[in-house]
Amino acid sequence: MAATDPATGKSEFRYQGNNTPPVIRVQPGSTLNVEYKNELAARSKEDCLGHPCMQMTNLHFHGLHVSPNAPQDDVLDMMASPGETLHYSVQVPPQQPPGLYWYHTHSHGESYVQDLDGMSGAIVVEGIERYAPEVRGMRERILVLRNFVLPAGASERKTVMESVAMQTTQCGTASEKPEAAFTVNGSLRPKIDIAPGERQFWRIVNASPDLYADLEVDSVSLEVVALDGMPFAYHDPSIRSRSMSHVLLPPAGRVEAIVTGPSADSQAALRSRCFDTGPDGDSNPAMVLADIVSTPPSSLQTRPALGGSPVYAIFSPTTLKRVEASEPQFVVTFTEDKQGFYINGQKFEMNSGPMLTVDVGSLQRWRVTNSTKEVHPFHIHQVHFLPYAVDGNAMKDPAWVDTVNVPSGSSVDLVMDFTDPIIRGMSLFHCHLLKHEDKGMMAKILFR
Repeated sequence: MAATDPATGKSEFRYQGNNTPPVIRVQPGSTLNVEYKNELAARSKEDCLGHPCMQMTNLHFHGLHVSPNAPQDDVLDMMASPGETLHYSVQVPPQQPPGLYWYHTHSHGESYVQDLDGMSGAIVVEGIERYAPEVRGMRERILVLRNFVLPAGASERKTVMESVAMQTTQCGTASEKPEAAFTVNGSLRPKIDIAPGERQFWRIVNASPDLYADLEVDSVSLEVVALDGMPFAYHDPSIRSRSMSHVLLPPAGRVEAIVTGPSADSQAALRSRCFDTGPDGDSNPAMVLADIVSTPPSSLQTRPALGGSPVYAIFSPTTLKRVEASEPQFVVTFTEDKQGFYINGQKFEMNSGPMLTVDVGSLQRWRVTNSTKEVHPFHIHQVHFLPYAVDGNAMKDPAWVDTVNVPSGSSVDLVMDFTDPIIRGMSLFHCHLLKHEDKGMMAKILFR
């Protein structure tokens, strides 16, 4: 349920008597049933876009290839006021890529505040060991990154910044002061135990409404097997993993990686590096997310593996090259001014029609252009896409994702996968900096 903390006035999820959002685990081919009650206070103490929040809420099942129609991933018509209940019945298709997804609220105009308050949680679609057999038997860690707003008082602010070793020099070209630190599963700078040489399977979601997490682990590489819930092997069975020194997760991004325990005498940490959001962006300084503590090998029980054979969705290199060489079938242009944020010159309205209609069954080439002086993460519901070029230059090791960073003053070319008939209905694409989405940087798309 959605509830209001009586002490702080902030909104939160409650489940079975506590306010820790549960990890939802589903199998491909199953149905996820959720009863979602809005028990938020009728009058909010929080501010949404210059007025008290309306206390409307709903759920988005981010990244899942499911129907955008009620009672599934419908964020347009399924909306609950205080005292109302929504009943979701989400049919996870048998061919759903197994990996890490997440759920969060998606009430237009209130998404930023509700996400900032922590109304989000992880979804695991089981079966990733079909694509990365090496994770079978490893200890799994699900790490949800959220915001901790820095206190207004100078001494309290300094204490929090020092506690996470936050970078104090200017980070990038943004002139704003830092506004938040990252928490990991609700805690500032927790400890993660791992034995020297032990291989653990870490599944990390950036559930922040506006912070970028450029993740690295001291002295070890990340053996990445999936991004945004999509195993590399799903589209190319020859790629089981990629070794990366760091991984940039925009807001809403996910990474699933094998981490090897550093030597016992090392002082290791999981960190987020400085990320330059552009001159009009927010400060995104480096900080420590968690300390890595060396412990003796554990006998913790691991989850049983899901049986069955992997399902692949292989597009031939010839097909991909043909799409990439075609003219863009649609161009998304992000702009902003003092009145709001826009896609193709239009500010989102709930009662507006679709910006475009797409007939399902094909791949399309899209281009996303950012004409502003800050980065914007592009996200579309129901599908994954393949970013393959930035400013016309081919990307190294492209990967299928559902959220991609579009640098300031740049464009990104994408292969959009609209081949699945399950996605038919009215859907959305938007900037996943949720303040920008709330202020208009979102548009409807009709999958027909």
